[in-house]
Amino acid sequence: MLKTLPGATVEVDISNPQAVDDILSSLFLTGGLMLSQVSQFTGLEPHTIQNWVKRGFLPPPQNKRYDRSQLCRILIIHMLKDTLALPTICRLLSYINGQLDKNSDDSIDDSQLYLYIIQVVFSLENDKLEGLSHLEERCRQVLEGYREPFAGARDRVLLVLRIIVTAHLASRLTQQANLLIGRMED
Repeated sequence: MLKTLPGATVEVDISNPQAVDDILSSLFLTGGLMLSQVSQFTGLEPHTIQNWVKRGFLPPPQNKRYDRSQLCRILIIHMLKDTLALPTICRLLSYINGQLDKNSDDSIDDSQLYLYIIQVVFSLENDKLEGLSHLEERCRQVLEGYREPFAGARDRVLLVLRIIVTAHLASRLTQQANLLIGRMED
């Protein structure tokens, strides 16, 4: 089943757990992405991405190229920006990764965090689970292989993962509600 990748403009087969990693890996076979490529992949205007870099939401590109971790940070911010305020998103990401404009203090790489988010979101869709009753269980399952760099990092990542997935699902429900409201006007 094809679904649009959260934060991106690309569709992916959610029945294939490896599909997202394969797509991300293929993007970086020749090195980093130029701003125009990031913009095309995310659907964001280039000035929005540049603004996020200037505001310190992610490290600046090296030699005008964005790496996989930076792209995934952009995808995470983009998927949450309709539900959460940018300062709240930054607070969430800082909670697990310290200073957002540096990678040296991260407790989890943004590309790994994004893959965890996608695994939880897609597992909830694949299983047709009702409500959020299985959200924490799914989050714990995807974090089974996570090695915490310091004591307590797993709990922090688990909390942020639950918040991000909940916010993403809230955004999707809001979109559905707006579509239904549109039917009232027909």
